[in-house]
Amino acid sequence: MDWIAQPWPWYVAGPVIGLVVPLLLLVGGKLFGISSNFRHICAAVLPTRSEFFRYDWKRSGLWNLTFAAGIMIGAYIAWNLLPGTGIIGISEATQADLRALGVQRFDGLFPADVFAWSALGSVRGFVALVVGGFLVGFGTRWAGGCTSGHAITGLSDLQLPSLIAVLGFFAGGLVMTFVLLPWIL
Repeated sequence: MDWIAQPWPWYVAGPVIGLVVPLLLLVGGKLFGISSNFRHICAAVLPTRSEFFRYDWKRSGLWNLTFAAGIMIGAYIAWNLLPGTGIIGISEATQADLRALGVQRFDGLFPADVFAWSALGSVRGFVALVVGGFLVGFGTRWAGGCTSGHAITGLSDLQLPSLIAVLGFFAGGLVMTFVLLPWIL
């Protein structure tokens, strides 16, 4: 049980993901991605006249919804049934950089100094959590998929739009890390 409860090294996890994606496509004709689930749920439960939500969601969306349910079940099992410390290892250099920006707590899965209900009361917390969340959702829709869909499925399928999206994800991450994050924190 110890081998499954600990983080897997990149040289194991990467090839496993890299082999699952083409296997899904070749054996079942299924794409690896998660961001289209919101559209599938809306199409399934909300009666609307919008053409965007009028399609056979069962044909294309049932697999994605099952995949999302599996992620949630797996997360529940990992958090509640597998032994672990619940602490993500962050390098000392990163901790020092974050302390300089005002983040002091590193216990748990995310810094509670930044991601907490109390942070919503400040302008910076609202910008980071609400505006940032909106921009992630908007960007995912605008890019035609999420990071996993583009970086894993799209690149393995040699799609130019996915390469452009992944380059945009990395550029956005650099701007966020070195320009916006010091201002927000």
